This record gives sequence, structure tokens and C-alpha cells, in this order.
Amino acid sequence: MTALLLIVLPVFVLIAIGYLGRRTGLLSNRTGDGLSDFVFTLAVPCLLFRTLARAEIPQVQPWGYWIAYFTGVLVCWTLAMLVAGRILGRKGPAVVACGFSAAQSNTVLVGIPVILKAFGDAGAVPLALLLAIHLPVTMTVATLLAEGRQASARQIIGKLISHPIIVGILLGSAFRPLAGVAPETLWSVVDLLAGAAVPCALVCLGIALYRYGLESGLKLPLILSALKLGLHPLIVFVLATMVFSMPPAWSGVAVMFAACPCGINAYLFAERYKDGMAEASTAIALSTALSVITMVMWLGILGVRA
Repeated sequence: MTALLLIVLPVFVLIAIGYLGRRTGLLSNRTGDGLSDFVFTLAVPCLLFRTLARAEIPQVQPWGYWIAYFTGVLVCWTLAMLVAGRILGRKGPAVVACGFSAAQSNTVLVGIPVILKAFGDAGAVPLALLLAIHLPVTMTVATLLAEGRQASARQIIGKLISHPIIVGILLGSAFRPLAGVAPETLWSVVDLLAGAAVPCALVCLGIALYRYGLESGLKLPLILSALKLGLHPLIVFVLATMVFSMPPAWSGVAVMFAACPCGINAYLFAERYKDGMAEASTAIALSTALSVITMVMWLGILGVRA
């Protein structure tokens, strides 16, 4: 429990820096807007470019692994959008942001250290596979949902190919054959920009928490947290251990990946469309706090011991 708390603690420290900076006037809302623009248009695309360009993707795809994980994503995303839109009256990109919050995991700050500590080298390959595919898939789906409601196919394609996240994904995929011969200077620049994505995003989130407070209330963020921390890993657990055949480390990685709290990219998405920021920021902070308990529970269910 203490070890997991120490892993999650830096997340809260960075959020607190943004929150206190805004509360004391050291930072402004304009600072948060600028950080959000930087992270969304430059840092995260560089992170995706680096991940996809360097990822080791096997020739034979583990379809059971993919189906188990992304079935959980689909179910939780759909339920979150239905609750937010049909029951609680959210509209437009805010509904998409709620679905994104309930389905996309905080893997960099929480998932990677927890999973590698729990499963060691046996978990490295399945973890790398999900890291390479997870964010590109969820970001692409969120963008399609947000852009596709009132636009023609031509407009959607135009917006997608000019979207910073999609550009990062496309360039990373296209650059794979050249990744091994690219100069180190290029990777140094990409690494610096990609490395800024997470800390800047969390500080930005702290500013947003002060800016929006509990404007959305706790009801919807609690529902999103329950879907993310409870239903998502439950679906993956059932499929990965009872339906499909895979090594225990692979099923364990899939479950713990799903059990991670709501990812920061849901907030960045909401900020980009200027809708749903309060819901996403509160859900991220709440689910991160609750995950200290729920992730220990899921490790116990999987039979992992410290």
C-alpha cells in the first residue's frame, strides 16, 4: 500500500503545484490555456510519434489480448456517454470527454510503474503493446466522435489529417522504417518535448481544478470513476482469464492497465474543445485518489504479492 502511494504521490504533487499556483495568483488561467495548447499541439504528438516510431509490434497479433482490453474500453465509453448525455443532460464534446474519461487510462504516471513492479520482465512486452496502441486508438475515436456529428466525410477527413494528435500518430507510423537510422539529435529533441507532456499536463489540470472547482458536482465524476476503476478492469478480467487463453502475465497486465485511473488526455481533449473540462478534471483527480485502494484490490484478485 505504501509503495503504491509513493508511485501515485507525484501525480498529486504536480496537480497541487498547478492548483496552488493558481490560487495564490502565481499562475493565471491564461497560463493554463497556454500549457494546454503546448501539450496538445506539440508535446503529446511528440510522445505519440516517439512511441509508435520505436514500438516493437509483433508480426502475429494477440487478438484475444486486444479484444479483452478494448471490449472494456468500448463498454465503459458507451455507458459513460449514455449516462452523461441521456441521463445528466450533457451535450456536444462534453459527452465525448466523459466517455474518454471513463475509458482512457493514466498509464505513464500510474500504469507503467505499478505494472512493471507487479509483473517484472514478463509484463514488459504486453505493456509495450498496449502503450503503443492505447492512446492512438482512444484519441482517434474521441476526435472522430467530436468532429463527426455535424460534418461531412470530407470535412472530417480534413480535420483529422490536420489534427495535432492524428498528425503525431501518422508521422510515428510512417517513420518506423527510419527510426533506427535517425540521428540522435532528432531523438533528443523529440524526447525533450515528449518528456514535457505529462508534468505540464498535470500542472494544467491543477489550474483547471481551481478554475472550475466542483462546478460539475460529484455525481458524474463518481460514475466515471466507478466505470474506470471497477467495470473496465472487471470486463477485462473476465475476458482475459475466462474467455481467451493467454499467459498469466499478459492477462494481469491487461487488467491492471484497465484498472488505472482516468488519464490526463481526457482533460486535454475537453480543454481543446472548451467543453467538459470540469467533469474531466474532477474525474481524473477523484479516480487517481481512489485508485490507491482499487489497484491494490485488483492486484490481490490477480494473486500478485509484493
